[in-house]
Amino acid sequence: MELIATTQALAETCTRLAAQPFVTVDTEFMRETTYYPKLCLIQMAGPDGTACLVDPLAPGIDLKPFLDLMADEGVVKVFHSARQDLEIVWLMGGLLPHPFFDTQVAAMVCGYGDSVSYEQLVNDVAKARIDKSSRFTDWSRRPLSEAQLAYALSDVTHLVTIYQVLAAELLSTDRGLWLDEEMAVLTSPETYRADPAFAWKRLSGRMRKPREIAVLMEVAAWREAEAQSRNVPRGRILKDEAVIDIATAGPRSVEALGRLRTIPAGFERSRTGGEILAAVERGFARDPSQIALPERARARGGNNGALVDLLKVLLKAVAEAEGVAPKIIATVDDLEALAEDGTDDLPVLQGWRRGLFGEKALALKAGRMALSVERGRVVVRDVPEA
Repeated sequence: MELIATTQALAETCTRLAAQPFVTVDTEFMRETTYYPKLCLIQMAGPDGTACLVDPLAPGIDLKPFLDLMADEGVVKVFHSARQDLEIVWLMGGLLPHPFFDTQVAAMVCGYGDSVSYEQLVNDVAKARIDKSSRFTDWSRRPLSEAQLAYALSDVTHLVTIYQVLAAELLSTDRGLWLDEEMAVLTSPETYRADPAFAWKRLSGRMRKPREIAVLMEVAAWREAEAQSRNVPRGRILKDEAVIDIATAGPRSVEALGRLRTIPAGFERSRTGGEILAAVERGFARDPSQIALPERARARGGNNGALVDLLKVLLKAVAEAEGVAPKIIATVDDLEALAEDGTDDLPVLQGWRRGLFGEKALALKAGRMALSVERGRVVVRDVPEA
């Protein structure tokens, strides 16, 4: 197995793949020491037996033929668990593959379980085995070993069969439209624009007070911008625990910042410490009345725990009956929001999800439906009107 290391060879291979109805794609990358992923390898395969490994680190190689293939509307681009791969394509060329198919999402719709792994699909669908010994190797080192190359190629060759089987299942069950919403999120540029202004959302689950959220917004935004500008992981700037401690305690002096257990000794008197205190002050300057608590924080503030548990049981029963993964129907956040208010703008009350689960959830909440157990299985029943 040889790596494609020239623009001409890449262009010739992409031309062959562009003539196929679909192409399977995967990438190997490193990001342990960087904010942005470092692309180390591209793998592609087509149903005609064409398969290739591309070396994006080769001197002088231009990846434009690959990006052109990703933008080709005549070829379906097939990935497994594609979010990070799509982020790389977006960062490389400011585009997202389309049309696009994620076999992990499709497998959830086809009843293979939540977040099913590629290895499991290879076993269950392609009836093959993969050698995972090279999975966590350093993909940036050259030369790559034969074992690494074989492992990398298997990530796209088996995917050809998996895609064909899953696509046929979706067609036979008429569930192709179920994927549309998930695919739309994955192929939206907004999914990959790491705006520092929204960095606080991934840490907001423990926050309960508007003032804490306000400080979190500013400190998290500062850290995100700093990590991006220096191209280092967020944790190299400030660990998550420290950001949360700062938001909760709201230190407004060097001494108060230094007393926090997650702040290294002397850190508070550095330039970075001063920037953190400035971010805290910006948080205090925000109007608390304009700070909206996160959905999860509001839901946990209510008394709907028992109802949420019932909705979880209902979700699992419906998912088992329909042969679909629960996660594709509703998340825990969806159930908590449904238990709290049940407004029609919730995803679980839209489109196919409403017909499959949402209406039953509303009926259960209103006392028009009940759950019982028959022969060890949960059964959903209508409650007769009095």
